[in-house]
Amino acid sequence: MKITADANIILRALVEDDKIQTPIAKRVLEEADLVALTLPALCEFVWVMLKGYKESHERIAAAIRTLIAAGNTEADVAAVEAGLAFLDAGGDFADGVIAHEGRWLGGETFVSFDENAVKLVQGNGEKARVPA
Repeated sequence: MKITADANIILRALVEDDKIQTPIAKRVLEEADLVALTLPALCEFVWVMLKGYKESHERIAAAIRTLIAAGNTEADVAAVEAGLAFLDAGGDFADGVIAHEGRWLGGETFVSFDENAVKLVQGNGEKARVPA
């Protein structure tokens, strides 16, 4: 079976905090011929891990790297790597994904009220600004 994993499946499998759902989530991910890891699901996973579980950026990044390295997963690796670069630098995973996808869609300047995100984009040699 080829599946698209919702963030709650990824969370249950990696966090292991539910006696009933954790083994089911692990089994579903392991038995799938293909697990599609969508950008929205990964962004939601990161947000819940940071805000709900208070996990460190390092542990979250390691979990995502483990997920995308699994033999049966597919993801937009370039976008995931862009998000991970932001996460590794102390920024927001979703902002890295947004900046990457925006460039891919033809955007030339990343615009955000998040000054840290703007600095991270500029640090990669890309155009970015805080609007005034």
